[in-house]
Amino acid sequence: MTDGPDEQHLRPEGMDDATVDALGKLSEALEVVEHARGLLYGFHRLTGTADFTLGDAVVALRDAGHTELADRIERELLGRNVINGRWTFQIVEDFDDGYYATFRRLEGEARDTLAGGRRHIFESELKEQRRTGGEPGHEARP
Repeated sequence: MTDGPDEQHLRPEGMDDATVDALGKLSEALEVVEHARGLLYGFHRLTGTADFTLGDAVVALRDAGHTELADRIERELLGRNVINGRWTFQIVEDFDDGYYATFRRLEGEARDTLAGGRRHIFESELKEQRRTGGEPGHEARP
């Protein structure tokens, strides 16, 4: 069959609808965590950029003759921890090594145990329900 999902996106023999739905929800939850991780990395990059720009502002304030204010900003804010004891790289590392790694591991174990490692079975079946076979742009496979 070439007008349907490939083998890696077919439901394994004996898998029931409730299991397909549950794995679909687990996959959906992981996608949300992936999005959150991207936002966390965005926060990391933006905070770092802000700190370097703040350094430029300190130099500009000094050049403009505002030494006391520049000194205070440099002392109290430049290079400051964003969370008690942590810069953003430490937050990202803790997230990646803890919550994120655990989430990915357990999602993978669930897929391996229940679906033989197959991914996106729920979505593959949804695609089959929604697409119009034989129509351009509705192909089952690339």
